[in-house]
Amino acid sequence: MTRRTFSGGNPAVYAIALVVVAVTLGPVIYAVLGGFRSNAQLASDPVGMPDPWVWSNYAGVLTSGSFWRYALNSTVIAIVTTAVGSLFGVMAAYPLARYRFRGREALFGIFTLGLLFPITVAIIPLFLMVRDLQLDNSFWGVALPQAAFALPLTIVILRPFLAALPTEIEEAALIDGATRVGFFWRILLPLSGPGLVTVGVLAFVASWNAYLLPLLILNDPVAKTLPLGVADFSTEHAADTAGVLAFTSLAMIPALVFFLVMERRIVNGLQGAVKG
Repeated sequence: MTRRTFSGGNPAVYAIALVVVAVTLGPVIYAVLGGFRSNAQLASDPVGMPDPWVWSNYAGVLTSGSFWRYALNSTVIAIVTTAVGSLFGVMAAYPLARYRFRGREALFGIFTLGLLFPITVAIIPLFLMVRDLQLDNSFWGVALPQAAFALPLTIVILRPFLAALPTEIEEAALIDGATRVGFFWRILLPLSGPGLVTVGVLAFVASWNAYLLPLLILNDPVAKTLPLGVADFSTEHAADTAGVLAFTSLAMIPALVFFLVMERRIVNGLQGAVKG
């Protein structure tokens, strides 16, 4: 009978991990707890615990119509960004993964290079293009550029995932009379669900947290997203530090919860892409 032993690992690794966790979660925890404190408590003891707990800060944010309007705008833009980016991404990744043609690797390399250019690099010409297309102050003016800049990562993740699908499935579908387009819509898309979930979650969270592009495109207060709402609320209520912390905490919770809930599916999708 063999006895299994467990090695605790290098303590330095755990120490570094704890430091990283503290640096990452520290500001989040401070903001959440700060929303349960009054401004007097924050002034007298900035890093203390709420004593007593003040619920009015969060209640005031949740009962304000502006917060829910900002959240709705962010949700609509994130959904459109995710849907457009995922659909066109899988449509572009499909031929790059399943077909052999001249220039395929060069075309894939162009998409890969897109990872090196964040949206901030092209923000000025992008703003001028959106204005010329008369899409400023509209959700499409934000969602379409965000979907376009999400395409490189989407294609890089989905290409190996689609390439790993057995060719026998496609051959059997073609023998049964299915067209390549029919195979794509009826068979390939359902089978690529884990990969689509991965790229969809990444696109949704990135769109939810976007600030610079909505700041330039959305000048109408009614159309502003939640990150812009946080900035406006912080400016209008600069003296109400506790209220600002409550507003900020509620603004980041939806994306954080969504990401944590979908974490396992993201890992599964990335594992499928790596195996491919």
